[in-house]
Amino acid sequence: MRLSGSDLACFRGGRQVFAGLSFTVEAGEALVVLGPNGAGKSSLLRLVAGLTAHSAGTLSLAGGNDELTIAEQAHYLGHLDALKPSLSVTENLAFWSRFLGGSEDCAAALEAVGLAGIARLPAAYLSAGQRRRLSVARLIAIKRPLWLLDEPTTALDATAQAQLAGLMRDHLAGGGLILAAAHGSIGLDAPKELRLGGPR
Repeated sequence: MRLSGSDLACFRGGRQVFAGLSFTVEAGEALVVLGPNGAGKSSLLRLVAGLTAHSAGTLSLAGGNDELTIAEQAHYLGHLDALKPSLSVTENLAFWSRFLGGSEDCAAALEAVGLAGIARLPAAYLSAGQRRRLSVARLIAIKRPLWLLDEPTTALDATAQAQLAGLMRDHLAGGGLILAAAHGSIGLDAPKELRLGGPR
């Protein structure tokens, strides 16, 4: 499987964010997008996720399911954690699992991110780090080959960052792909890098 972008251009708010952008990510690879604020890191992830249209260029996922869009084969973990405060940790994850076509058995995913002990707690009582870990649980509760991660370590302590790094390594070992926007390390050894806002 290969995710490819060729000569991509993106406009947001009447401003050209980037142009002539090309990249490839193969099965088992992670590509970390680096650059200063405003360089287009989040815009690129939103473009691949189908949330922003590209104004030029092409985007393709070779070896994927031709019946599905790229977005339907991807998980997008953005800056905001989409949780309903009145629902419990388990209920929030079960909702997203149903919505995205997964199983309602969320116990293993909650265990993997260290939230099994508070599975019945309403999301309103979660800390920022716990909310982020619950969002990460979606990545493993519903299997999709492409992970689009925007600053995935935000609000995570050292233990949770190590858990996330382990989940990412497992995903890559199984042939998955990761495209991540970051300002620094996301805990993976020597991922590919794409720098925006300067020479590419």
